[in-house]
Amino acid sequence: MTRWKPASLLLCLSPIVCRHRRCTISWRLETDRPEKLRIDHLSLSFGGVHALSDVSLEIRNGEILAIIGPNGAGKTALLNCINGFYKPQHGDIYLDGHRVTRMRPDKLARLGIARTFQNIELYTGLTTQDNIMAARHVFMKQNFVTGACYFGPAHAEEIRNRQIIEEIIDFLEIQPLRKTPVGVLPYGMRKRVELGRALALEPEVLLLDEPMAGMNLEEKEDIARFIIDVYEGQGETYRDTRALRDGVKCIVLIEHDMSVVMDIADRIIVLDFGKKIAEGTPEEIKANPMVIKAYLGQELETVPDAQGQ
Repeated sequence: MTRWKPASLLLCLSPIVCRHRRCTISWRLETDRPEKLRIDHLSLSFGGVHALSDVSLEIRNGEILAIIGPNGAGKTALLNCINGFYKPQHGDIYLDGHRVTRMRPDKLARLGIARTFQNIELYTGLTTQDNIMAARHVFMKQNFVTGACYFGPAHAEEIRNRQIIEEIIDFLEIQPLRKTPVGVLPYGMRKRVELGRALALEPEVLLLDEPMAGMNLEEKEDIARFIIDVYEGQGETYRDTRALRDGVKCIVLIEHDMSVVMDIADRIIVLDFGKKIAEGTPEEIKANPMVIKAYLGQELETVPDAQGQ
């Protein structure tokens, strides 16, 4: 199976085959899902460059939302605004109806927004276990004095948090790498560790910025399977980790591989030059002439079928 290029928007894409769990993903779009995150008329500029221009959208509970678009369309800038890395000049962001525009990233993390990065942001000198453990600091309640003594409450707190870390490591199938510095890990494993660190925050909203970039087909299948399993939840298999037990019901995915997007996304939003140009189900987006023009740079009178007729 070859890697799909942007032009594959024009094709009837076959689903990714996940070897261990599900083989196909049914689309779960429902219009009456409760709103989790709302973005109203968001604009972001860097000097004379308009990264985002009057972007409005809603992200619902119970869906995997994909954001696609050509390079430089503003996809990562949008995620950076949502989790507080960028401060938009205009517009507002609401989480569960509460305005969180320009709030600091650490406060947004405490409110349940976690993310992975397009360029891996890990502590390369620390082990896999310690990198994931770093995300648990928002749940640490003990102070410097009790931590220095270590025994008692501080000891019990660390044991509880390390149990959660071990469940995440088991879920991501990286048990042999728990004591390995991430700086020596292959690229695909580093991506798993970064996903694990995001899950350690036990988020309500999970932002994934190109989690499969640079991976081969087998690695993409594994990450797609992990995303679906995180969305659905694993029940009592991982009872100490809420994000794994109950699932993360609001996932935002930026991805260039259209076969992945068409398979696992419930709804797709398309950006181009910082503006939202389309929104809909995978089938609607696949046939949208504005999306085709944005990717191919031209309008087509006809859309080829799966055989290119």
